[in-house]
Amino acid sequence: MMYNAFELALKYIQYYITAQNGKGHGVHSPFVFEFIQQVLNTKPPRAICEKIEEQRQQLLLNTQLLTIEDMGAGSAFSSHKTRSVKSIAKNALKAPKYSQLMHQMVAHYNCQTVLELGTSLGITTSYLATAKNHPQVLSFEGATEVANQAQQTFERLNLKNIQLVLGNFDHTLQQSLQQLSQVDLAFIDGNHRYQPTVQYFEQLLTKTHAHSMIIFDDIYWSKEMEQAWAYVKNHSRVSLTIDLFFIGIAFFRTETKVKEHYTIRF
Repeated sequence: MMYNAFELALKYIQYYITAQNGKGHGVHSPFVFEFIQQVLNTKPPRAICEKIEEQRQQLLLNTQLLTIEDMGAGSAFSSHKTRSVKSIAKNALKAPKYSQLMHQMVAHYNCQTVLELGTSLGITTSYLATAKNHPQVLSFEGATEVANQAQQTFERLNLKNIQLVLGNFDHTLQQSLQQLSQVDLAFIDGNHRYQPTVQYFEQLLTKTHAHSMIIFDDIYWSKEMEQAWAYVKNHSRVSLTIDLFFIGIAFFRTETKVKEHYTIRF
């Protein structure tokens, strides 16, 4: 079960008090310092942000009802099988700064193959796909009508480098990974439970390399997600993690000889 609003607020306060500042002061890792200075504290081109955020605003006004096939841990805001587009846009989409951060990660590290588990309405997907290096983006979505809305977003933005994969991640992820040589960046934003999250992580590991990055959404959403994040941090392949509270990032850098974990205010 997810944490209630009070429990989540307490966790956020603890995070905010204990996290290092977002300027890089006192960070000893050259890689993390560069990440803070050149990725965390930068923004995508203004024109890109404006176009995508215009689509977000349209979704926030869209009263169309969609039938949702929820294959994960459910919505934190609604258990209804029918939800409006604007409700999904308001409650399920990542805040702009996180989607924009992922855009910057794809661009700065020249990621060529990007996976997203949980397309939703396609806003974060669009940020991933508009990075200057034009990556191949595979985005997985379990709800057909939600995926259709996302496809409309991609068409309005004229994005041609996104492949939407429809169906249960338990089946579609492994099938798609078999067709790829490697994964440079993955964003896991679906099925917020321990076992599926760990399963997807382990499957992605078969295609990661020293410069790959895996981003986990809502790492403090529930006890199960906290446990899944702890599993990731302790995994022998993971050399470095960055905790931004609403997302966690795992790195596999071979130059990092001692496992390092950073909590950074963002």
